[in-house]
Amino acid sequence: MNYTFFDFLQLIGSLGVFIYGMKVFSDGLQKVAGSKLRAILKGMTTTRFRGILTGFGATTITQSSSTTTVMVVSFVNAGLITFLESTGVIMGANIGTTVTAWMVSIFGFKMQITPIAIMLIGIFFPFMFFGKEKLQNLAEAMIGFGILFIGLDFIKNGVPNISDNPEMFMFVDSFTEFGFLSILIFVLVGTLLTLITQSSSASTAITLVMLFQGWIDFPIAAAMVLGENIGTTVTANIAAIVGNVHAKRAARFHFIFNVFGVVWMLILLQPFLTGIDEVMSFFSPELGSVMVANSELQRANATLALSLFHTAFNIINVLLLVGFVPQIIKFVERIQKEKTSSDSKFRLQYISSGMMSSAEMSIQQAHKEIQLFAKLLEKMHFSFQGLFFKKQKKQEKFLKKIKKREQITDNIELEIAEYLTNISKFNLSDSATRKIRAMHSMINDMERVGDIYFQMSKTFEEMQNNEINLPEDASEEIGKMLDLLHKAIRLVRNNLDQDNGGFDLQKAIDIEKKINAMRDELLEKHYKRLEDKSYSNKAGFIYLDYMNRMEKIGDHLFNVSEAIAGRKVKSAYATVMEERK
Repeated sequence: MNYTFFDFLQLIGSLGVFIYGMKVFSDGLQKVAGSKLRAILKGMTTTRFRGILTGFGATTITQSSSTTTVMVVSFVNAGLITFLESTGVIMGANIGTTVTAWMVSIFGFKMQITPIAIMLIGIFFPFMFFGKEKLQNLAEAMIGFGILFIGLDFIKNGVPNISDNPEMFMFVDSFTEFGFLSILIFVLVGTLLTLITQSSSASTAITLVMLFQGWIDFPIAAAMVLGENIGTTVTANIAAIVGNVHAKRAARFHFIFNVFGVVWMLILLQPFLTGIDEVMSFFSPELGSVMVANSELQRANATLALSLFHTAFNIINVLLLVGFVPQIIKFVERIQKEKTSSDSKFRLQYISSGMMSSAEMSIQQAHKEIQLFAKLLEKMHFSFQGLFFKKQKKQEKFLKKIKKREQITDNIELEIAEYLTNISKFNLSDSATRKIRAMHSMINDMERVGDIYFQMSKTFEEMQNNEINLPEDASEEIGKMLDLLHKAIRLVRNNLDQDNGGFDLQKAIDIEKKINAMRDELLEKHYKRLEDKSYSNKAGFIYLDYMNRMEKIGDHLFNVSEAIAGRKVKSAYATVMEERK
C-alpha cells in the first residue's frame, strides 16, 4: 500500500484549509450583509412558507445550515419567535445548505477554479488593509472563497489514487457489496463524517471528491449525503443543551424532520436515483449514465447529479412534510416535556445559547441583553419605592425582591462581560471594537446601580430595626429624588432602544443637572433640620446616606447614556459648578 501516514496528514491539512476558507468566506459574507441579515431573520415570524424562504435566504448568506439553526434555537430560547414559527426557518435552512454543494461541484470539478481563486486573492488582498470597512469585508469574503477552493484542490490531490492503492480501494469496495445494508452503512458513515468535521459543507465536499476520484459510486455517495443531513442537526442540538424547553424542542424538530426525510428517501432511493439519472442523461446524453462513471468528464457530471439529488431531496422533503408540521410538533412536545422547575430559573435570554456566527450578530444579542438589564434596574427602582412608601406588611416582600434582583445583576454583568470578551476573539471592525468597549462600560455602571439600590434597602432595614423614623417632609424629599431617578432610568431605556448613537444627550445632561441641583438643595434642608433638631443625628445620617447614594445612581445612569452615545461630554456637575460662579 503506497498511501502513508504522511499522506493522510496532508489530506487532514487540506480539509483544514477548506474548512478555514469556508469560515472566512462565511464571516465575510455576514459582515457584508450586516443589518440585511438581521432584516431577513426578522421576517421569520409570519407564515410558515415565509419562514422557509427566510431559512433559505439566511443559510445562503451564512453558507452554513448549522449557523442558521443555531441562531433559530437562540431566538426561540429568547422568546423572539415561537417554536412553531421556528419550524419554517429550519426547513428552509435544509434547502439553503444545498447551495454549497452546487458551488463546489460546478466550480470545483467542472472548471479549473484554482488559478481564478489565487487571482481573486491577489486582487482583493490589498483591500484588507485599505479602503472602507464594507470593501474590507467584501475582500475578506473573496479571500475566503479563494482559500476554500484551494483547499478543495488540495483535497482532490490528497485523496489517494485508486490505481496506486488497489488494496485500499478493495477495502472500501468490500462495504458496497451488501445491497441495501451497504446503503445503511454509508448513511452512518455520512453522519459520522459530519459529526467529526462539524460541518455539513466539509463532509459534502469530501463526498463529492470521493465520487469524483472514483472511490465510491453514485448510489453510495447519495447514501452519504442522506447521512450528512442527519449529522448536521447535531450542532443545533448541542447549542440547545443550555437553552430552555422551547429551544430544545426546536433542535429536536430539526433532527426528527431530517430523520423522517431520510427514512422515506431510503424506501424510494432506487427509483429516485433512476429519475436523477434520467434528468442528467437528458441534459448530457453524450456522457451516459451517472451510475457508471469511468472518465473524468463522467465523474464530474456525477458530482452535478449528486448536487441535484441533494437539492431535489430537500425540496421534496419540505413539500411532503410541511403539511404535517403540527403533528411533528405534537410528537416533539411529547418527547421533550416542559419541566417547570428548571425552566423557571433565571437565565440570560439572548446569549445563553452561545455565540452567534458573526461579531455583528453577537453584538446585537448582547445589546438586547443590556436592554433587559435596564428593565431589571427599573424593577429594582419600583421595589425600593414600594419598600420605602408601602405598608409595613409588604416590606419583607420588597426586601426579598431587591436582594434577589441584586444577585441577578451580578450574574448578568459577569455573563455579558464574558460573552463580550468572547466576541473580541473575532476579527473585529473598528466600530465593533468601540461598541464592545462601550458595552463593558454600560454593564459596569448598571451593576453598580443595582448594588446601590440593594445598599439602600439594607439602610432602610437597619432604620426599621433601630426604630428610626424620618420626618414626613424628609420622606417626601426622598420621594422627589426617586422620581427624578426614574426619569433617568426611563431615558436610559429609551436611549438603548434607539441604539444608533445619534440621539441628543442634552436630555441626559438636563436630568443629571436636576439631580445634582436637588441633592444640593436637599442637603441645605438636611443641615437646617439638624440645626433645628427636627430629627436626630442618626436619622440625619440615614437621610444623608440616601441622598449621596441616589446622586451616585444618577451619575452611573448618565455614564450609561454617554456609553450608548459613544462619546463623553462635559460632566453635568462641572456645568452646574460653572453656572454658580
